[in-house]
Amino acid sequence: MRITRVRVRNFRVHRDLDLELAPGLTVIRGPNEAGKTTLQRALEVGLFRRVTAGGSEIDSLRSWDAGEEGRPAVQLDFVQEDLEGTRTGSVLKDFRGSRGTVRLVLDGQTITDPARADELLAELTGIPSEKFFRSTASVRHHEVDDLARDEGALRDRLQASISGADRGTSSVKRRLDRALRELNAKGDKNPGGLRVAEVAVTRAEAAVGDGESRLAGLERDRDALVVARGHRAKVETSLAERRSLLERARQAERLTGERDIARERFERYRQAAALSDEIATLEQGHPSEHALPVLRQVVERLRVLDREIAELGAQLGDGASAVDYEIVIPEPRWRTFAIGATVLAVAGLAAALVGFFSGEFPALVAGLVGAVVGLGLAAYARSKRREAFDFRRHKQLRDDEIARRLRGRSQLEEELKRHVADRDTQLASLQLADLASAEDLLAREDAHVQAIGRARAQLEGLVGKAPTETLPALRDAAALDIEQKTGALEALGPIAKEPRARERLEVEVRDQEAALERARDDEAGARARVEQNPVDAEQVALDVEQLADRRQELAAIQRRIRVYQLALDAIVRAERSTMQKATRYLEKRMRGDLEKLTGARYRRVRVDDATLDIRVFAPERGDWVPVEELSQGSLDQVYLAARLGLVRLVTQDCRPPLVFDDPFVTFDDDRAARAVAVLRELASDFQVIYLTTSARYDAQADRVVVLAGPSALDTAPDDTEEAGPPAVA
Repeated sequence: MRITRVRVRNFRVHRDLDLELAPGLTVIRGPNEAGKTTLQRALEVGLFRRVTAGGSEIDSLRSWDAGEEGRPAVQLDFVQEDLEGTRTGSVLKDFRGSRGTVRLVLDGQTITDPARADELLAELTGIPSEKFFRSTASVRHHEVDDLARDEGALRDRLQASISGADRGTSSVKRRLDRALRELNAKGDKNPGGLRVAEVAVTRAEAAVGDGESRLAGLERDRDALVVARGHRAKVETSLAERRSLLERARQAERLTGERDIARERFERYRQAAALSDEIATLEQGHPSEHALPVLRQVVERLRVLDREIAELGAQLGDGASAVDYEIVIPEPRWRTFAIGATVLAVAGLAAALVGFFSGEFPALVAGLVGAVVGLGLAAYARSKRREAFDFRRHKQLRDDEIARRLRGRSQLEEELKRHVADRDTQLASLQLADLASAEDLLAREDAHVQAIGRARAQLEGLVGKAPTETLPALRDAAALDIEQKTGALEALGPIAKEPRARERLEVEVRDQEAALERARDDEAGARARVEQNPVDAEQVALDVEQLADRRQELAAIQRRIRVYQLALDAIVRAERSTMQKATRYLEKRMRGDLEKLTGARYRRVRVDDATLDIRVFAPERGDWVPVEELSQGSLDQVYLAARLGLVRLVTQDCRPPLVFDDPFVTFDDDRAARAVAVLRELASDFQVIYLTTSARYDAQADRVVVLAGPSALDTAPDDTEEAGPPAVA
């Protein structure tokens, strides 16, 4: 297929574009944003995209300034050269989602069915899908090394190229694989045919075995029923004995607990009675006749008086006579240094200025030295002045302190007498000689009161607010209760003295109850087996016949699985053979193109049969290396040769147009020239459409189409200029 004319409407940047293409090499040149990649996308969707396709991608192809009804449309006029001769045709696709239309005209025949139109275009180009076209014959400048192929479609196309017919082996293989998975499925929710047949056979075998076992087991069930009845009667007798013993053990445990409670109550009331007597004794033996709060207040007052008397005595002992009244103020000598330093500094500065302006260096140095010495003496005089000032201030403060002490001595002596009299009065009220005796009396009274408090707290913890006069009666009642419970326990016999008898008997009773339940279940089961085990020979014979049928069905399914597996294995072997032939053909076709593209630097190439991974022979290493280890430019050359070889291989007699969106942008001039020469040779067999921004390929082209760049400019004023300065809050 050779496209002679392209018309695009409402397709991104192209509102209405009409181009004529050469049958050989056409170079479409334009600056960035001229719509070259958009034109390549229009060719892809025009040839392979279903016209009724919708979604966000189709919506994004519409021109920005197109109206609501302005939908993308692509029309291609073409010439088809094949064994039937030369035919002309055209295809028009109007993309409007579910309302999209297509009109394919070929040799006067018009086709409007979208599915039939796409099928016919695939036959004309030899390319099965848009994805396959983009991985082989449509190359973007950033996708040279991206063979994003549909593996199944590629294998089918390779099979068709070798065998001469499209066998659809990938589809058949998927159907066989799906059929095998469905037959071999083991899940419980969706079991496969094999699992269903196996389960049916298993159930039939179980039914037959069950019928035969019932015939043989009827007599055993009757014997088991007699044994179960005897065992059940024996277990019932043993259970009655254990329950009687358990009741006595529980009564003994209850009486033991009540006796322990009575003993605890007796001990509590006994301790409470003793504490009541102790509190009465303590209340009668206080160390002091004064109450503790009064005694504590008096002692605290004595402590304060004793501390104040000591402070007053210390103040009177440090009298004003100890002060040195003779503080001689030294004669101020700093004035002489200050005057001399000022004169020397001024003279030095003057001499330095004279030496500076007159240019006499010795005079300048002598003047600076004199100025520095004068400034040092001035600093010394200033420090002496500060010392004299501090000395006078200290003398003034000393004089003020001596005067204050002389005035307050008589007042301190009077206050000392009052405190001494107050202390003697407080000690006389306590009938004590000194503060130490008062401190000792307070400590003993405090300890005595705390002992009474502790005893009262213990008594309240034992009996609460119970009256103390009732404690002896409560104690005696608890002792009587202990004697009664002890007599009742002795009447129960040895079971009352056995430790943990109740727990042991409860376990035994539970075991006997469980044994009784099991015995009853065994008896009921034996009776049910006897009653529900009717012997039906006809049903057993029918089960045997069904088992034979199920086994035949299972054998048929197993044969089908073996046939499917053999067919799948044969297809896999055929695919492997196909890929081997295809890769050898691809290697052969790539050698010539790669030698031309690389200037004979790389000639030998290997293609993996399973993954189509490519390796080349590196002369520097003398070994084969993966193409991923080559430089980006060399990598692009290898994959360009691979794409050209794949196109020749998969299309065979068909000749789809080859579209290149500047894939040589990373090539240097020599590489680009060699690559275009290869395309020039290829244009004799394929139509080549080359999109670029450079004019260096124009000389090799059969036709050069120049696209104009965008001309619209943003002339509207800036938003901030229209709105004015922002308001100030």
